[in-house]
Amino acid sequence: MPFIKRLGYFLFGLSIGLVFLAFFLNKKTKETGTSFCYLPNCRVLKDMRSKPLYFSESIDQDLLNKTLDSLTINYFFLEGDVNFSLSNTKSVPCKTYVIEAEIKDKEALLTVKNCPSKLEVQEFEWTQED
Repeated sequence: MPFIKRLGYFLFGLSIGLVFLAFFLNKKTKETGTSFCYLPNCRVLKDMRSKPLYFSESIDQDLLNKTLDSLTINYFFLEGDVNFSLSNTKSVPCKTYVIEAEIKDKEALLTVKNCPSKLEVQEFEWTQED
C-alpha cells in the first residue's frame, strides 16, 4: 500500500476521532460547568470570581449614586482582560490587578486587590479616548 494512501486513512481516522472528542468534551463541560483555564488571564479572573467581593468607599459612593452597578463590575470578572503591565503582582499579601473591559463602546478600567481570602474593588474609571 503506498504511503499517500496510508496517510489519507490516518488523517481520516484522526479527524473523526477529533470530532468525537470535541463533541464529548463540550457536552461534559456544559453538564458539569467546568472550564479549562490555562492562560494567565483566565486563571486570575477565575480565582477572583471564587472569592467574596468587597467594595472600597469610593466604589460604595458610585454604587449609591447609581453611576456604577454590580452587573458592570461582574462583567469585568467574566469578560475583562487583565493588564499585567499596569498590575502589581509582586505585592504581599494582596496583589493589585487592573482589569480592562469594553462597556457600551467605551474602554473602562477596574482596579482590584486580590487577597488570599477576599477580593476588594478599589477603583473604577473610564479611559480617555483620543
